[in-house]
Amino acid sequence: MTHSQLPPSLYEALFQLLGPLGMITNAVDTDPFCTDWPSRHHGRCAAVLRPDTTETCAQAVALCYAHNVPMVPQGGNTSLVGGATPDESGKSVIISTTRMTRLYGIDHTDLTMTIDAGVTLKMAQNAATEEGLLLPLSISSEGSANIGGVLATNAGGNHTIRYGNARELVLGLEAVLPNGNILNVMRKLRKDNTGYALRHLLIGSEGTLGIITRAILQLQPAPRTCETALCALADPKEALELYTLFRQQDPAATYAFEFMSGTSMELVNSFIEGASLPFDKPAPVYILIELTSPRTDQSLRTLMENILGSALENGLVHDAILAESEKQRQSLWKLREEQAEAQKRAGISIKNDVSVPLTAIPTFLSRATEACKTLVPGIRVAPFGHIGDGNIHFNLVQPERMDLSVFLTHASEIMRAVTDIVHELGGSFSAEHGVGQLKNYMMPSWRGGAELEAMQHIKTALDPKNLMNPGKLFP
Repeated sequence: MTHSQLPPSLYEALFQLLGPLGMITNAVDTDPFCTDWPSRHHGRCAAVLRPDTTETCAQAVALCYAHNVPMVPQGGNTSLVGGATPDESGKSVIISTTRMTRLYGIDHTDLTMTIDAGVTLKMAQNAATEEGLLLPLSISSEGSANIGGVLATNAGGNHTIRYGNARELVLGLEAVLPNGNILNVMRKLRKDNTGYALRHLLIGSEGTLGIITRAILQLQPAPRTCETALCALADPKEALELYTLFRQQDPAATYAFEFMSGTSMELVNSFIEGASLPFDKPAPVYILIELTSPRTDQSLRTLMENILGSALENGLVHDAILAESEKQRQSLWKLREEQAEAQKRAGISIKNDVSVPLTAIPTFLSRATEACKTLVPGIRVAPFGHIGDGNIHFNLVQPERMDLSVFLTHASEIMRAVTDIVHELGGSFSAEHGVGQLKNYMMPSWRGGAELEAMQHIKTALDPKNLMNPGKLFP
């Protein structure tokens, strides 16, 4: 692919602005930017633009806007719903923030970090850790995911029950709007009651309203003590009862409460080297619990032992192990963190990132499992997720003796069966992965009427030409 697919005047202006490091047009080099992480969506682009400052990004956007060229914002390209992948027309430019990697500073009084959008989440976590602080957001793709994309998708993760989604961690924001104007709401204010909170329009908008370029993130004091345990239980109802016990005793201590099904854990044991279940017998349900505290005494250990001891005595928990070292803690977390990779090695998965009210989790898991096994006998139902906030990754792995092409013919009816149950239970068809282009067809039936109409009015007001990430979020 050459620059001839862009108007010559636009190509020359962009090249003069961005230079050879900031503009890629060769098809071989642009191709990795045009394929999403699961390799589900493939597209083409006229160029990949890589500005290194907000001002340069704004000028590039203004040029594209003036020439009516569609723009696809992209960070670490870790979307699971095709949210940062261009279509196949080859008319779009991808605007990548990966060269915008400045950390402007950490304020210990305000407990904030000011950071560019292209910094990876892992780099931001490490920067906070070096200052004795905590950036309380953790997702499986944190080594590649950029801050801009994390905010644009309102990422969730393992610590939502304690600190909320990405949205709750943002005080200030800067973004380039579709016409090239810079929206600057970079304020370190906890209280600012002066009209619409425009930063929240950009957070979770999936790049359809603008390109996030900088942010002020809230930090927390780093925990001084941490206790981690893995528990074996009989069913999800018992898991919810256990979660209630921890919330009743000390809700502020619960840092993570992660659910893994027996099937998903079996896949980890089978396909992940070095992963080992520390129990003699397999169980239908496993819960990974982590408590943290800024205190340095033994109160956290006592809390964990008292709750689990009581739960073991009354039969709520069937077995449990507490980590006695950091190495043991990491081995327990490995069982949770390798869930997706194990399923990938076991075969193709049909993934459902859904959420339901906490009380509906057992009903959802039971009904959805039965429905999928009826549709595809032998299917491996391997859910896992953040049971403390109602988010279940209801993944369905290809049967061992079924051809891939045959399995994929059932994808639509399986997803429909699962989401129909989620809808009946008052849940959401996308809990933390977003909508992108994979699920945008579902918006009218789930968010139709006044809600979707209001979203479309906002989109039209900020992007009247529909040039910013077209084809995403909206049907």
